[in-house]
Amino acid sequence: MKIESQGQCLSISEILELTAVNSAHFREEVRSALSESPAVIEINLSQTRFMDSSGLGALFALYRVIDQRDGVVLRLLNPLPEIQQLLELTQMQQLFEIVRR
Repeated sequence: MKIESQGQCLSISEILELTAVNSAHFREEVRSALSESPAVIEINLSQTRFMDSSGLGALFALYRVIDQRDGVVLRLLNPLPEIQQLLELTQMQQLFEIVRR
């Protein structure tokens, strides 16, 4: 996983899997990076091949943290079709701005 701060944008990428094995690490790393108070958070899912319920839980936990901050935008970028389908089946696509670039 790679986390970069580019001005007011926090960019998270290179997530190969988001599962029970690494979801706690994902949460810790992202919460630590939130101390810089970004205006936009972009999670690039273009390399994410697998996500389980723990991964969905990690995204939802991040959504709840961000939801308490005024004006912060949380985007999921380029989810692969299987991840997009998972987001739709769980109706989580309603919580996130999903962008294709």
